[in-house]
Amino acid sequence: MPSKSIQPTEPRPSPVLFWLTAVALVWSGVLLFAGGFTTSIGAGMAFLDWPLSNGSLNPDGWLENQDQIAEHSHRLAGMIIGLLSLTLAVAFNRLEKRRWVRLIAYFLLLLIIFQGILGGLRVRLDTLNTGSDHNLIARSFAIAHAMGAQGVVLTLCSLTVLSAPRWFRSERATQGGGVRTIGVVSLCSLIVAILIGAVMRHNGAALAIQTFPAASADGSFFPTTHQFGVWVHFLHRTLGMIGGLGIVLYTVASFVRKSGHPYSRQFALIAVMLTGLQIWLGWLILQTARNPHVATIHMLNGAILLATLWAAILWSTRSPRMESSVPSNS
Repeated sequence: MPSKSIQPTEPRPSPVLFWLTAVALVWSGVLLFAGGFTTSIGAGMAFLDWPLSNGSLNPDGWLENQDQIAEHSHRLAGMIIGLLSLTLAVAFNRLEKRRWVRLIAYFLLLLIIFQGILGGLRVRLDTLNTGSDHNLIARSFAIAHAMGAQGVVLTLCSLTVLSAPRWFRSERATQGGGVRTIGVVSLCSLIVAILIGAVMRHNGAALAIQTFPAASADGSFFPTTHQFGVWVHFLHRTLGMIGGLGIVLYTVASFVRKSGHPYSRQFALIAVMLTGLQIWLGWLILQTARNPHVATIHMLNGAILLATLWAAILWSTRSPRMESSVPSNS
């Protein structure tokens, strides 16, 4: 008798994985806010040691000092995201049949470990610890740490989308690559804008340009000085606007072409609304002379915008699965 070929088991959705990744994604927003607020009030060196805080996991008097509250809360939130990433790695190893998705979960764990090391180096190599006459090295690690946080959010967003039940009830999209390219270009523009924004924040250049949309007091849309902080600020807002315009174009094209999964268009529309909010928050930073709460929400909303656009792009690779028609017996 001819041997029967063994069919590979079709991947099935796991509610456990979906909800675990969703919780971790939400918590990453909490962590991002804590880290952003710490930077906004200049509390990154509230403790001179790492990984402990004043030699303890629960330092005396930390709830009585705003800088220590911000920095230690950030460290505790980082410990929790580390435990969550470890849990996710184990859960995906046991429950996820798609090898490439398991690799993303392992990458997340490595990325978060690397994030912790970057944060520790930012503290250890600060001039308060090294006695150096400049703080370029510690500032560079702080910027890398800020960008690593964005990578954590995007990775968690990927795992959440790939674990969603609707993902398993859809199939690969056969068209829409041109529209998707617009989204990817917009995403890249936002990533560079966020990178330059991190450089701007850690170099105290958030108010280097105090007019909007003009870049100088005389109404010019280009800076009239050659100061580093001014041009960093200008590049941040310019690339952000380019990315925002790309998001609008991507959303319009998505609805016109009606390609990809409906979730893609819904996330794209949310991204447009978040873009409007981001512009308003940027303007509000200038009006409030960089209120730390406004600055932190602006940073957090940028991360949410990035993740939302990435979710839209991921969903654009899928199409709703069409039910096969059952022939009639007549």
